[in-house]
Amino acid sequence: MDYLLSTENLTKQYKNKKAVDSVNIHVRQGDIYGLIGRNGAGKTTLMKMISGLAASSSGSFTLFGEEGGAAGRIMNRVGTLIEEPGIYGDMSAYGNLHAKCIALGVRGRDTERKLLEIVGLADTGKKPVGKFSMGMRQRLGIALALVGDPDLVILDEPINGLDPQGIAEVRAAIERLNKERRITFIISSHILGELSKFASRYGIIHNGALLQELSGEELSQRCSRKILLTTSDTPAASTVLEKAGIRKYRVTGKNTVEIYEGFEQTAEINAAFVAGGVPINGIAVVNQELEDYYLELTGGTGNV
Repeated sequence: MDYLLSTENLTKQYKNKKAVDSVNIHVRQGDIYGLIGRNGAGKTTLMKMISGLAASSSGSFTLFGEEGGAAGRIMNRVGTLIEEPGIYGDMSAYGNLHAKCIALGVRGRDTERKLLEIVGLADTGKKPVGKFSMGMRQRLGIALALVGDPDLVILDEPINGLDPQGIAEVRAAIERLNKERRITFIISSHILGELSKFASRYGIIHNGALLQELSGEELSQRCSRKILLTTSDTPAASTVLEKAGIRKYRVTGKNTVEIYEGFEQTAEINAAFVAGGVPINGIAVVNQELEDYYLELTGGTGNV
Protein backbone atom coordinates (compact mmCIF):
# COMPACT_ATOMS: atom_id res chain seq x y z
CA MET A 1 0.00 0.00 0.00
CA ASP A 2 1.21 3.51 -0.84
CA TYR A 3 1.36 5.94 2.07
CA LEU A 4 1.49 9.72 2.10
CA LEU A 5 4.06 9.40 4.88
CA SER A 6 6.02 6.42 6.16
CA THR A 7 9.03 6.28 8.45
CA GLU A 8 11.61 3.52 8.70
CA ASN A 9 13.42 3.12 12.03
CA LEU A 10 13.44 6.90 12.45
CA THR A 11 15.65 7.77 15.42
CA LYS A 12 16.77 10.91 17.23
CA GLN A 13 19.45 10.58 19.89
CA TYR A 14 20.69 13.28 22.26
CA LYS A 15 23.93 12.12 23.90
CA ASN A 16 22.94 8.90 25.71
CA LYS A 17 19.17 9.28 25.37
CA LYS A 18 17.02 8.30 22.41
CA ALA A 19 14.14 10.78 22.24
CA VAL A 20 12.75 8.81 19.28
CA ASP A 21 13.75 5.16 18.99
CA SER A 22 13.41 3.32 15.64
CA VAL A 23 9.84 4.51 14.96
CA ASN A 24 7.84 3.20 11.98
CA ILE A 25 4.56 5.02 11.33
CA HIS A 26 2.33 4.92 8.25
CA VAL A 27 -0.06 7.74 7.33
CA ARG A 28 -2.55 7.45 4.46
CA GLN A 29 -3.99 10.28 2.39
CA GLY A 30 -7.08 11.62 4.20
CA ASP A 31 -6.12 10.28 7.63
CA ILE A 32 -6.53 12.16 10.87
CA TYR A 33 -3.61 10.40 12.50
CA GLY A 34 -3.53 10.67 16.28
CA LEU A 35 -0.08 10.42 17.81
CA ILE A 36 -0.76 9.40 21.41
CA GLY A 37 1.77 9.76 24.19
CA ARG A 38 2.54 11.40 27.50
CA ASN A 39 4.59 14.58 27.77
CA GLY A 40 8.18 13.66 26.95
CA ALA A 41 7.22 10.52 25.02
CA GLY A 42 8.92 11.77 21.84
CA LYS A 43 5.90 13.10 19.92
CA THR A 44 7.24 16.62 19.30
CA THR A 45 10.69 15.40 18.28
CA LEU A 46 9.15 12.95 15.81
CA MET A 47 6.98 15.71 14.32
CA LYS A 48 9.97 18.04 13.99
CA MET A 49 11.91 15.43 12.02
CA ILE A 50 8.97 14.79 9.70
CA SER A 51 8.50 18.56 9.22
CA GLY A 52 12.15 19.12 8.36
CA LEU A 53 12.72 21.16 11.54
CA ALA A 54 15.15 18.64 13.04
CA ALA A 55 17.60 16.16 11.56
CA SER A 56 17.35 12.48 12.39
CA SER A 57 20.24 10.56 13.96
CA SER A 58 19.41 7.49 11.88
CA GLY A 59 16.60 5.93 9.91
CA SER A 60 14.62 7.55 7.12
CA PHE A 61 11.18 8.64 6.00
CA THR A 62 9.27 8.94 2.75
CA LEU A 63 6.90 11.87 2.20
CA PHE A 64 4.70 12.24 -0.89
CA GLY A 65 6.80 9.52 -2.50
CA GLU A 66 10.08 11.38 -1.91
CA GLU A 67 12.88 10.05 0.28
CA GLY A 68 13.71 12.03 3.40
CA GLY A 69 16.67 13.94 1.99
CA ALA A 70 14.75 15.04 -1.08
CA ALA A 71 11.59 15.77 0.90
CA GLY A 72 12.86 19.27 1.61
CA ARG A 73 11.91 20.17 -1.95
CA ILE A 74 8.25 19.60 -1.22
CA MET A 75 7.96 20.94 2.34
CA ASN A 76 5.72 23.68 0.95
CA ARG A 77 3.05 20.96 0.90
CA VAL A 78 3.35 20.59 4.69
CA GLY A 79 1.83 22.99 7.22
CA THR A 80 2.96 22.87 10.84
CA LEU A 81 1.87 24.09 14.25
CA ILE A 82 4.50 22.75 16.62
CA GLU A 83 4.64 24.04 20.18
CA GLU A 84 3.46 27.69 20.39
CA PRO A 85 1.98 29.34 17.26
CA GLY A 86 4.30 32.08 16.00
CA ILE A 87 1.98 35.09 16.18
CA TYR A 88 2.30 38.84 16.73
CA GLY A 89 0.13 39.82 19.68
CA ASP A 90 -0.26 43.46 18.68
CA MET A 91 -1.55 42.57 15.19
CA SER A 92 -4.97 41.35 14.11
CA ALA A 93 -5.62 37.80 12.93
CA TYR A 94 -5.80 39.15 9.38
CA GLY A 95 -2.47 40.95 9.85
CA ASN A 96 -0.75 37.81 11.11
CA LEU A 97 -2.01 35.81 8.14
CA HIS A 98 -1.02 38.57 5.72
CA ALA A 99 2.54 38.56 7.12
CA LYS A 100 2.74 34.77 6.69
CA CYS A 101 1.44 35.03 3.12
CA ILE A 102 4.11 37.59 2.26
CA ALA A 103 6.84 35.43 3.84
CA LEU A 104 5.79 32.40 1.76
CA GLY A 105 5.14 34.35 -1.43
CA VAL A 106 1.42 33.54 -1.38
CA ARG A 107 -0.51 36.11 -3.40
CA GLY A 108 -3.89 34.45 -3.70
CA ARG A 109 -6.86 36.79 -3.76
CA ASP A 110 -8.62 37.03 -0.38
CA THR A 111 -6.47 34.21 1.01
CA GLU A 112 -6.43 35.70 4.51
CA ARG A 113 -10.19 36.23 4.64
CA LYS A 114 -10.91 32.70 3.39
CA LEU A 115 -8.62 31.15 6.00
CA LEU A 116 -10.24 33.19 8.78
CA GLU A 117 -13.64 31.90 7.66
CA ILE A 118 -12.37 28.31 7.65
CA VAL A 119 -11.25 28.47 11.31
CA GLY A 120 -14.18 30.60 12.48
CA LEU A 121 -12.33 33.87 13.07
CA ALA A 122 -13.88 35.97 10.29
CA ASP A 123 -15.60 38.32 12.74
CA THR A 124 -12.54 39.28 14.81
CA GLY A 125 -11.88 42.43 12.77
CA LYS A 126 -8.97 44.54 14.05
CA LYS A 127 -8.92 42.97 17.52
CA PRO A 128 -5.29 42.36 18.55
CA VAL A 129 -4.41 38.69 18.78
CA GLY A 130 -2.96 39.37 22.24
CA LYS A 131 -6.55 39.71 23.48
CA PHE A 132 -7.70 36.42 21.95
CA SER A 133 -8.71 33.46 24.09
CA MET A 134 -6.41 30.43 23.97
CA GLY A 135 -8.88 28.61 21.72
CA MET A 136 -8.93 31.52 19.28
CA ARG A 137 -5.12 31.64 19.27
CA GLN A 138 -4.94 27.91 18.53
CA ARG A 139 -7.40 28.28 15.66
CA LEU A 140 -5.30 31.14 14.29
CA GLY A 141 -2.27 28.85 14.56
CA ILE A 142 -4.12 26.29 12.44
CA ALA A 143 -4.97 29.00 9.89
CA LEU A 144 -1.29 29.98 9.73
CA ALA A 145 -0.40 26.32 9.12
CA LEU A 146 -2.86 26.32 6.20
CA VAL A 147 -1.17 29.18 4.31
CA GLY A 148 -0.01 27.82 0.96
CA ASP A 149 -2.71 25.11 0.72
CA PRO A 150 -0.72 22.22 2.26
CA ASP A 151 -1.76 18.61 1.71
CA LEU A 152 -0.48 17.56 5.15
CA VAL A 153 -0.88 19.55 8.37
CA ILE A 154 1.06 18.60 11.51
CA LEU A 155 -0.36 19.87 14.80
CA ASP A 156 1.45 19.41 18.10
CA GLU A 157 -0.95 19.34 21.09
CA PRO A 158 -3.49 21.73 19.46
CA ILE A 159 -6.03 21.22 22.28
CA ASN A 160 -3.62 21.37 25.21
CA GLY A 161 -4.75 23.86 27.85
CA LEU A 162 -8.08 24.64 26.18
CA ASP A 163 -11.44 24.78 27.92
CA PRO A 164 -14.24 22.50 26.62
CA GLN A 165 -15.51 25.23 24.26
CA GLY A 166 -12.04 25.80 22.82
CA ILE A 167 -11.51 22.06 22.34
CA ALA A 168 -14.83 21.78 20.49
CA GLU A 169 -13.93 24.73 18.24
CA VAL A 170 -10.53 23.30 17.28
CA ARG A 171 -11.97 19.82 16.73
CA ALA A 172 -14.73 21.19 14.47
CA ALA A 173 -12.20 23.12 12.38
CA ILE A 174 -9.99 20.05 11.88
CA GLU A 175 -12.93 17.79 10.98
CA ARG A 176 -14.26 20.32 8.48
CA LEU A 177 -10.88 20.75 6.78
CA ASN A 178 -10.37 17.00 6.59
CA LYS A 179 -13.81 16.38 5.11
CA GLU A 180 -14.18 19.36 2.79
CA ARG A 181 -10.58 19.86 1.62
CA ARG A 182 -9.23 16.31 2.14
CA ILE A 183 -6.32 17.61 4.18
CA THR A 184 -4.39 14.90 5.99
CA PHE A 185 -3.61 15.64 9.64
CA ILE A 186 -1.08 14.32 12.11
CA ILE A 187 -2.13 15.45 15.58
CA SER A 188 -0.31 14.74 18.82
CA SER A 189 -2.07 14.79 22.16
CA HIS A 190 -2.07 13.31 25.63
CA ILE A 191 -5.79 14.13 26.02
CA LEU A 192 -6.77 10.72 24.74
CA GLY A 193 -10.52 10.93 25.25
CA GLU A 194 -10.78 14.01 23.05
CA LEU A 195 -8.48 12.67 20.35
CA SER A 196 -10.56 9.51 20.10
CA LYS A 197 -13.59 11.58 19.05
CA PHE A 198 -12.19 12.46 15.62
CA ALA A 199 -8.96 10.60 14.79
CA SER A 200 -9.21 7.81 12.20
CA ARG A 201 -5.85 6.14 12.89
CA TYR A 202 -3.49 6.05 15.87
CA GLY A 203 0.14 5.60 16.77
CA ILE A 204 0.85 5.01 20.47
CA ILE A 205 4.32 6.17 21.50
CA HIS A 206 6.02 5.66 24.87
CA ASN A 207 9.59 6.49 25.91
CA GLY A 208 10.43 7.26 22.29
CA ALA A 209 9.24 3.91 20.93
CA LEU A 210 6.10 3.13 18.94
CA LEU A 211 4.12 0.54 20.90
CA GLN A 212 1.18 0.11 18.53
CA GLU A 213 -0.28 1.47 15.32
CA LEU A 214 -3.97 0.78 14.77
CA SER A 215 -7.12 2.05 13.07
CA GLY A 216 -9.98 3.77 14.81
CA GLU A 217 -12.07 0.65 14.34
CA GLU A 218 -9.42 -1.55 15.95
CA LEU A 219 -9.06 0.83 18.88
CA SER A 220 -12.82 0.98 19.32
CA GLN A 221 -12.99 -2.81 19.45
CA ARG A 222 -10.26 -3.00 22.07
CA CYS A 223 -11.85 -0.29 24.21
CA SER A 224 -15.49 -1.24 23.72
CA ARG A 225 -17.87 -3.12 25.97
CA LYS A 226 -16.76 -6.68 26.63
CA ILE A 227 -17.04 -9.62 28.99
CA LEU A 228 -13.74 -10.11 30.81
CA LEU A 229 -13.21 -13.75 31.77
CA THR A 230 -10.37 -15.01 33.96
CA THR A 231 -9.53 -18.69 34.03
CA SER A 232 -6.56 -20.99 34.59
CA ASP A 233 -7.37 -22.94 31.40
CA THR A 234 -7.87 -20.64 28.36
CA PRO A 235 -7.71 -23.48 25.76
CA ALA A 236 -10.59 -25.30 27.47
CA ALA A 237 -12.45 -22.00 27.85
CA SER A 238 -12.18 -21.42 24.10
CA THR A 239 -13.66 -24.87 23.44
CA VAL A 240 -16.62 -24.16 25.74
CA LEU A 241 -17.26 -20.79 24.04
CA GLU A 242 -17.24 -22.38 20.59
CA LYS A 243 -19.73 -25.06 21.70
CA ALA A 244 -21.95 -22.34 23.19
CA GLY A 245 -22.04 -20.51 19.83
CA ILE A 246 -19.80 -17.64 20.97
CA ARG A 247 -17.56 -16.60 18.09
CA LYS A 248 -16.55 -13.02 18.95
CA TYR A 249 -13.89 -13.55 21.58
CA ARG A 250 -10.14 -13.29 21.94
CA VAL A 251 -7.59 -14.84 24.32
CA THR A 252 -5.68 -11.77 25.56
CA GLY A 253 -3.38 -13.26 28.16
CA LYS A 254 -2.29 -16.42 29.92
CA ASN A 255 -5.39 -16.34 32.11
CA THR A 256 -7.76 -13.90 30.37
CA VAL A 257 -10.35 -14.10 27.60
CA GLU A 258 -12.31 -11.13 26.22
CA ILE A 259 -15.81 -11.82 24.82
CA TYR A 260 -17.48 -9.23 22.57
CA GLU A 261 -21.04 -10.59 22.47
CA GLY A 262 -23.65 -12.14 24.77
CA PHE A 263 -23.52 -9.30 27.31
CA GLU A 264 -26.91 -10.29 28.75
CA GLN A 265 -25.96 -13.96 28.93
CA THR A 266 -23.17 -13.97 31.50
CA ALA A 267 -25.12 -16.37 33.75
CA GLU A 268 -25.61 -18.82 30.86
CA ILE A 269 -21.96 -18.53 29.84
CA ASN A 270 -20.85 -19.16 33.40
CA ALA A 271 -23.16 -22.21 33.60
CA ALA A 272 -21.61 -23.58 30.39
CA PHE A 273 -18.15 -23.39 31.96
CA VAL A 274 -19.37 -25.12 35.12
CA ALA A 275 -20.96 -27.89 33.02
CA GLY A 276 -17.75 -28.25 31.03
CA GLY A 277 -15.63 -28.48 34.19
CA VAL A 278 -13.61 -25.37 33.31
CA PRO A 279 -12.48 -23.36 36.37
CA ILE A 280 -13.61 -19.71 36.27
CA ASN A 281 -11.96 -17.18 38.60
CA GLY A 282 -14.05 -14.22 37.45
CA ILE A 283 -16.53 -13.05 34.84
CA ALA A 284 -17.73 -9.45 34.42
CA VAL A 285 -18.98 -6.98 31.80
CA VAL A 286 -16.57 -4.03 31.54
CA ASN A 287 -16.19 -0.84 29.50
CA GLN A 288 -12.62 0.28 28.97
CA GLU A 289 -11.84 3.90 28.16
CA LEU A 290 -9.01 4.92 25.82
CA GLU A 291 -7.05 6.31 28.76
CA ASP A 292 -7.36 2.98 30.59
CA TYR A 293 -6.22 1.09 27.50
CA TYR A 294 -3.19 3.36 27.15
CA LEU A 295 -2.25 2.99 30.82
CA GLU A 296 -2.56 -0.78 30.54
CA LEU A 297 -0.39 -0.79 27.42
CA THR A 298 2.33 1.39 28.94
CA GLY A 299 2.42 -0.23 32.36
CA GLY A 300 0.12 1.98 34.44
CA THR A 301 0.34 5.35 36.16
CA GLY A 302 3.70 4.49 37.69
CA ASN A 303 5.31 5.08 34.29
CA VAL A 304 4.07 8.66 33.89
